[in-house]
Amino acid sequence: MSQPIQPIQPILQFGTSRFLQAHVDLFVSEALANGADNAAGAALGGIMVVQSSDNPANVQRVAALAADTGYPVRIRGLLRGQQIDTTVTCNAVREAVQAVTHWPRLLEAMAGEVRVIVSNTADRGYQLDAQDHAGLIGHAHDVPRSFPAKLLVLLEHRWQRQAAVPLSIFPCELIERNGDTLRDLVCTLASEWALPAAFIVWLRTHCVWANSLVDRIVSEALYPVGAVAEPYALWAIEQQEGLVLPCRHAAIVLTDDLERHERLKLFLLNAGHTYLAERWQQDQRAADETVAQAMQDVVLRADLEALWNEEILPVFEALGERDQALAYLVDLRERFLNPYLAHRLADIAQNHVQKKQRRLGPVVAMAEKVRPALLQPRLQAALAQQ
Repeated sequence: MSQPIQPIQPILQFGTSRFLQAHVDLFVSEALANGADNAAGAALGGIMVVQSSDNPANVQRVAALAADTGYPVRIRGLLRGQQIDTTVTCNAVREAVQAVTHWPRLLEAMAGEVRVIVSNTADRGYQLDAQDHAGLIGHAHDVPRSFPAKLLVLLEHRWQRQAAVPLSIFPCELIERNGDTLRDLVCTLASEWALPAAFIVWLRTHCVWANSLVDRIVSEALYPVGAVAEPYALWAIEQQEGLVLPCRHAAIVLTDDLERHERLKLFLLNAGHTYLAERWQQDQRAADETVAQAMQDVVLRADLEALWNEEILPVFEALGERDQALAYLVDLRERFLNPYLAHRLADIAQNHVQKKQRRLGPVVAMAEKVRPALLQPRLQAALAQQ
C-alpha cells in the first residue's frame, strides 16, 4: 500500500539546531495553536526542516522530527522576578528530510509552494565549496555541498518554474546584515556560474532577503529532539516592502532601526558574556563554572557592573539610547542570573580571541567615534590579551 503524499509546507528551514527548535519553530507552533481566529497570531502553516550534514546525532534528530509527534521545549528562568519552569510541546515541524537523500522533494517544494525560507547554519554556514559548480543546475539527484550553493540551485529551479508566490528569506545566522550578506553571496555565486542575468535580477527583486537579529539563550539539547531555553526571546526583523513573515508572535518585532537592537545585544549581552569568559580564563576559575555561578561572585559581579556602567553605557548615552540600554540591562541581569540554565563559561570561551574582536572591538570603535575621551581599561585589556 503506497504512503499518502505529504502536502508541501509553506516554511522551509535549513538547520535542525536546538536554537531553531526553541526559537523560530516554537514561535510558529504557538502561532498555529492560536488558530485562524487570531489574525495577529496566525502562522503561514507548518515547517519542512532540512538537515544538510551527515552527523549521526543530527541524523537521529531528523528521524525524531520526521515522526511528526512534536517535541518538548522546557522554558526555565526568571521573568520580571518570577521563576518560570514549564514545558511546552512544539508541533510546527511537519516534515524533516536529509538534503542528500530527499533533494527531489526539496526541488518539488521550491517549485512554488514555499513562501518563507529560514536558515541557521552555524559559523561556517556561508562558506563555499570548490566542488560545487554550475553543472549542478537542473540535476535532480546531484546535490550541492555548501548551503549557499544549495540555496542557489533551489532558487534557480523556482525561477525556471516561473513561480509567482512571494518568497521571503530569513537568515538567522549571527552575522551583521545577514540578509544582505546572504543575498550578495548567492548573487555573486550565480554570476560566477554564468547564470542568466534575468535570474540574478529576479534574485534581487522578487526574493525578499530579511536582515534580522535573533536573541534567546538555548543552553541544552534534549534527546533525541527538544531543547531547554530561557523565557526571554526576541526576533527583531528589519521592515521592508514585500516581506512575508512566517507568523505573528509577541517575540517578533518589526523595526526600522535594526542597528539599535543589534547594539543592545552586542554591546551588553555579548560583551558581558565575553568579559566573563575572559575573567574565567585569566583567573583560572572552575572548569564547569556557569554564567549564573559567576554572577554570584561578589567581586566579579561588581567588575561586570562597572564594565557596563563605566565603559559601555556612556556610549549609549552619547548615541541618545541610554534609556533603552538601561531597560535592556534589567532583563539581561535576570538572564545572567538564571539558576536553571547550564550556560558554561567554557562554552562561551570557545574561539575566544576571535569573539573578543567581534564583540568587544565594536564597542571600543563606537566609543572612539562618539565619546573619544572615554576610558575603557577593561575592554582594552581584554582586547590586548591574545
